[in-house]
Amino acid sequence: MRINLLLFACDLNTLEKIKQPIAKELDFFEKKFRDAMKSSVPLLDTIMTYIVKRKGKQLRPMFVFYSAKLFAEVNDSTYRAASLVELLHTATLVHDDVVDDSDERRGFFSINALWKNKIAVLVGDYLLSKGLLLAVKNKDFQLLEIVSEAVQQMSEGELLQIEKTRKLNLSEEVYFEIIRKKTASLIASCCAVGSASAGASAEQIEQMRLFGEKVGIAFQIKDDLLDYGDAEIGKPTGIDLKEKKLTLPIIYTINKADKLSRDFIINSIKNHNTDKKRVAEVIKYVNQHDGIAYARNTMQQYKNEALQIIDKISNTELADNLKLLVNYVIDREK
Repeated sequence: MRINLLLFACDLNTLEKIKQPIAKELDFFEKKFRDAMKSSVPLLDTIMTYIVKRKGKQLRPMFVFYSAKLFAEVNDSTYRAASLVELLHTATLVHDDVVDDSDERRGFFSINALWKNKIAVLVGDYLLSKGLLLAVKNKDFQLLEIVSEAVQQMSEGELLQIEKTRKLNLSEEVYFEIIRKKTASLIASCCAVGSASAGASAEQIEQMRLFGEKVGIAFQIKDDLLDYGDAEIGKPTGIDLKEKKLTLPIIYTINKADKLSRDFIINSIKNHNTDKKRVAEVIKYVNQHDGIAYARNTMQQYKNEALQIIDKISNTELADNLKLLVNYVIDREK
């Protein structure tokens, strides 16, 4: 428990240090976003208040603001860009919880758990419409196009994962396509809309989009690795296997295993995914056959490529802080 508390304290201290150059912007954004979420319908206003109170670490707005400040000062368009990302992303999360029949989100009850599926779907629709109206009323069509593209890719990624994991025959190529769409597209859109709001050129916006995509891919691989780590500092081990999700460590291991071992792993995931002993055996095999090392090296490669993009764009202190943010989201322990 003491180790957990120390890690939590270090985590908060690091995050506050990263936020410092954009602290005023984040505070102002929080007020604007809170006001934007208000509704004249009492039930809806109650739910919006609940959503705002259980917000995360502000990682998405941080990427938006840093991506803007690399090119110019934050302006009204930047605040709208951050709000647009948050509104559309929150809408997808509310709908995801309904699809997954999930009762929790970040340690809090999900909207569907408290207010049932019908209301949750309508809340997601409301958030989506708020984002669309925010962009259209202010003629932020470029920002809307970037974020809408990300939402489309996220939906495609989810459906592709469902389609492919049913047969448990994922290749690395398909895996990367899934996480690029499902996870990386959102961080990529944060960096693209941030730079676009600050008047960056088309080439610079594309470079920032690519930077965010590489960060997002590394972020997802890290999330995969946490499933094989210490349950005291990460999520409980084997959750992905129990849900029959094939991630990079297991995909690499299956592709390199002999037929007998491959059949054992696939059979364990298909038919014995709730058997703790079998899941533990699979995790042990992945660890012993370089699945973890391969995934970790791949993650570092994507992270390094992302940092190299920032080096080409800027060598300012602000760029150094953005690199700290990248290290924070990828080197996290939970």
